[in-house]
Amino acid sequence: MHSNSRCPVLVTGGAGYIGSHAVLALLDRGWEVAVIDNLTTGFRFAVPPGAAFYEGDIEDGELVARIVAEQNIGAVMHFAGSIVVPESVENPLKYYHNNTAKSRSLIDTLVEAGVPHFIFSSTAATYGSPRVSPVREDSPTQPINPYGWSKLMTEQMLSDVSAAHALNYCALRYFNVAGADPQARSGQSTAGATHLIKVAVEAALGKRDHVSVFGTDYETPDGTGVRDYIHVSDLAAAHVLALEALIEEPSRSMVMNCGYGRGFSVLEVLDAVDRVTNMKIERRMSPRRPGDPPTLIADPSRLRAALPWEPAHADLEQIVTHALAWERRLAEIRESVG
Repeated sequence: MHSNSRCPVLVTGGAGYIGSHAVLALLDRGWEVAVIDNLTTGFRFAVPPGAAFYEGDIEDGELVARIVAEQNIGAVMHFAGSIVVPESVENPLKYYHNNTAKSRSLIDTLVEAGVPHFIFSSTAATYGSPRVSPVREDSPTQPINPYGWSKLMTEQMLSDVSAAHALNYCALRYFNVAGADPQARSGQSTAGATHLIKVAVEAALGKRDHVSVFGTDYETPDGTGVRDYIHVSDLAAAHVLALEALIEEPSRSMVMNCGYGRGFSVLEVLDAVDRVTNMKIERRMSPRRPGDPPTLIADPSRLRAALPWEPAHADLEQIVTHALAWERRLAEIRESVG
């Protein structure tokens, strides 16, 4: 449908945390962008003025087909879905509906419309509790919760669909996404978010009175869980580069880890927040949460080999600084929105 290298892109879930940063990354690089979001967890203010916005659900095939036609869409970045791991354990059917069944519906509509390129927001939860760290893409995929399964099923669908139809895809498996746009145009805005850095900067600004540390007896240097934190803007940049690679080689599909390949423990992250804010957050030691692996670090060598990706923000204190700036900006936005 599109031979030119810059087709208009539809971003599903573009009013959410990672989706809105992908929209910014695309616009910054001169792409035309349309967003579909049902605003159940996304925010209208997170969609920048340069993007066409449609409020609706990706399961609404008629709406998706209309957007594709109206905007001449040649590629989709798919972020829409549910992402809270403990909730997926309590309410698995919600996750199989929002993440798997709705993705199936979306892919069906796109195949019908002849959209050739698809970037999928996947997750390191597809690996479950990996025995070996850093984790490579050929590590066994054994999710330990419905969230991980719901994403892995979508990856499998994409693999099968790309073999049967003229659609190539890239599934990007995220590790721990953190931080905010360096210009404070977007950030993590969800109330009651569970991401450690978000929680810690809320505590630093007095929005919470403490931070719970879940598990202090892991086999890690300080006993707390170790994670690979990737700056959301570096992650968004990887999506744009992946899209360019798919357009360049229509026969190629890819599955790639997104992380820096180094981990920080919960206590190291809280120490970094203390340094950036020049104060001391109260930490409360709590028992482990079920399903949390002790260490989860990406091996990003496939991503670095396949794409000209050079992270610009691979610095923990910078990630914290940007998260903090966004938290302050969010308070202003909330006041002005009322």
